[in-house]
Amino acid sequence: MEEDLKNIVESAKQKVSAVSGRPGFEAFKAEITGPNGALTRVMKNMGALPKEDRPTFGKLINKAKQDVQSIYDGVLSGIEEAELAAKLGPAIDPSLPSPNATRGTVHPLTQIREEISRIFKQIGFTVAEGTEVETEYYCFDALNTPANHPARDLQDTFYMKDDADFGNVSKRTDERYLLRTHTSSVQIRTMLQGEPPIRIISPGRCFRRDTVDATHSANFHQVEGLYVDKNVTVRDLKALLDYFFEQLLGKGTTVRFRPHFFPYTEPSFEVDFSSKHLAKLGSDWVEIAGCGMVEPAVFESVGIDPDVYSGFAFGMGIERIAMIVYGIDDIRYFYQNDHRFLKQF
Repeated sequence: MEEDLKNIVESAKQKVSAVSGRPGFEAFKAEITGPNGALTRVMKNMGALPKEDRPTFGKLINKAKQDVQSIYDGVLSGIEEAELAAKLGPAIDPSLPSPNATRGTVHPLTQIREEISRIFKQIGFTVAEGTEVETEYYCFDALNTPANHPARDLQDTFYMKDDADFGNVSKRTDERYLLRTHTSSVQIRTMLQGEPPIRIISPGRCFRRDTVDATHSANFHQVEGLYVDKNVTVRDLKALLDYFFEQLLGKGTTVRFRPHFFPYTEPSFEVDFSSKHLAKLGSDWVEIAGCGMVEPAVFESVGIDPDVYSGFAFGMGIERIAMIVYGIDDIRYFYQNDHRFLKQF
């Protein structure tokens, strides 16, 4: 019987080259392992062997079955490749571009940020950027924000471990690292680096311990502006924001100021706008930004003489502007990476 098994395997190896197509493959299998196949007949004779010979013969049968299965796998692989080649037709040049390639889109937040930057560049502002990991000095102390201010609370701010090391962020030994809560820190760094006149905007990512919902996110984007020179007044601030929002939101957009409080500006204002051609505003006036004249204490903290220079600062959320411009009612859409949403822009 051992010789029979060897002959079956050798016969299969010789006949395999003549097999083509699935019908031929099935007929080939039937000759060997079908109900009346050569290997099946040998296996049926195992019961006639003495009990002591059966384990040895069983191993030989298993070896023969493995050899035959290897032959089957090779034949089937060749058949499948031939079938695929028939479906594909002529040879394909893989270096050619895909005929169904589609272009990606710029994220809506990036579009708004670039449009804001474009408008301010037209009137002489430059774009300044800073690190997202900051120190308490740049984020709070230099901005006239006292130690007991709510913005510095653990429930409102993401602080780093005291032993963290962020090489390019200068730090006194008695202050903590944090993820910046606004981009106002870039204004401080800019004023420390050079003398007025200064005219910058600072767009970037910010972080606060907000509960995520339709209008809040722990990660968001701001753009803040700073203008420092001699004889800068509130009138200049109002004229600038009138121009900016009309350019951004369309002709007919009007802006008004409401008194407010910010520790780093005095006087300070909330900025509302009215633009009746935009959808989903919900009322005639909508809050859009904050602004004010730079607090003299801020100038003193960066070595600028407040008796010589004056200036104004303003800030706004990029997500909020994008939601208004595009009529989006949930801030979470910006971060879900849903292609159905993003490809609309």
